[in-house]
Amino acid sequence: MTLSDSIRKLLEDVRAGAVQPEEALKFLRSLPFTELGFAKVDHHRELRHGFAEVILCQGKTPEQVVSITKSLLEVNEGNLLLTRATRAIFEALRSIDERFIFHETARAITLERAKKTPFGLVSVVCAGTADLPVAEEARVTAEVMGSRVENFYDVGVAGVHRLLAFADRLLESNAIVVLAGMEGALPSVVGGLVECPVIGVPTSAGYGASLGGLAALLTMVNSCASNVSVVNIDNGFGAGYIAAIINRMVAKASGEIYSDGHNSVF
Repeated sequence: MTLSDSIRKLLEDVRAGAVQPEEALKFLRSLPFTELGFAKVDHHRELRHGFAEVILCQGKTPEQVVSITKSLLEVNEGNLLLTRATRAIFEALRSIDERFIFHETARAITLERAKKTPFGLVSVVCAGTADLPVAEEARVTAEVMGSRVENFYDVGVAGVHRLLAFADRLLESNAIVVLAGMEGALPSVVGGLVECPVIGVPTSAGYGASLGGLAALLTMVNSCASNVSVVNIDNGFGAGYIAAIINRMVAKASGEIYSDGHNSVF
């Protein structure tokens, strides 16, 4: 029985008088997590955030990742995302479900169990080819969360005409993720062109005084563009997640999707 099935049964029992409202409230306040000893898998997160707990594979063994994933598969119903993954972890996961996909550049693994028509628009913009692993992490994250995503890669400020060629398409976005290393100026440029939120991602691409992305981070947090916010260095996942949430809220407000996440065209 999935978590949604359990909650549905609980609500039916309350309606039938078999369970008192106070008992149901107590359960809902602390929905179950699975204790694995080395991890406590949060099954309630899908209800709170609209997406299941994301597994950071870095620092975990393939066996640990498989155990966590099995726990999510047993209880949660939606898509799954694993970040900073390796091919060894992917092969281990394929042994339990052949639908897992390894996005090598993004270092991410996805499992789509609830395929729907992508909604809204999230744009992912990066300054240079060296930023692609982080940019792809953002793209994969936003897509597995249901967003329609367009990419604009290698459009840094050293050749800003490349960015301006796509200005009309950027203006259609509900949220834009902008990645840059070196001096990190690109988010401010994009922010000055559009009205939607821009999530800046400083990358560690660069050398010398770039200080592993610190110079780009400082530039972005000092942006003069008021619609720019910033995540941590190389945090493509975090930026993609935030962009997907913004996109979902806009899509709900416009009636493109219903409050339960289903597309209004269905």
